[in-house]
Amino acid sequence: MGDTKHWYRSKTVWGALIAVAASLLQVAGLQLGPDVQADLVELIVTSAGVVGGLLAIYGRIVADSGIRGK
Repeated sequence: MGDTKHWYRSKTVWGALIAVAASLLQVAGLQLGPDVQADLVELIVTSAGVVGGLLAIYGRIVADSGIRGK
């Protein structure tokens, strides 16, 4: 397990957060089934990748210094 990634790109982290949220919603009288929870994990992980990419592009555009090759 030498590869690393940001926490927000982890399905495990989002799955755990959604499971906690689903439990809290259940206490409030709402239920999220396992299929809905899995769909939410996929949606959030995909969205996090898109947002991360857009932020990287924005950061490069507003950066004060340029990029140099070797």
